[in-house]
Amino acid sequence: MASRYAGLPQAIHWREDGTPVPYLRRRFLPRELPQPLALHFVVQGDRPDTLAARYLADPEAGWQIADANGVMHPQELVDEVGRRIAIALPGGNRG
Repeated sequence: MASRYAGLPQAIHWREDGTPVPYLRRRFLPRELPQPLALHFVVQGDRPDTLAARYLADPEAGWQIADANGVMHPQELVDEVGRRIAIALPGGNRG
């Protein structure tokens, strides 16, 4: 699975001494949230990687669940026990 930063354009910052410092351009959360495949209620011990492994078969895809919930940091998804979160793939599963 690709990183949430895959495909972002690279830019270069030039230091005063002329040293180039490459970086990725800023990534914004999607404006439209995808249609959920499932809903999950957070329980004690949930982690973004284990939820991604369970629902998306990829423990590195926690960012996709974060995007589906408008959350920049995946850990925020599981900080509150009882929170309802949408499980969705980015882009391709709109109703």
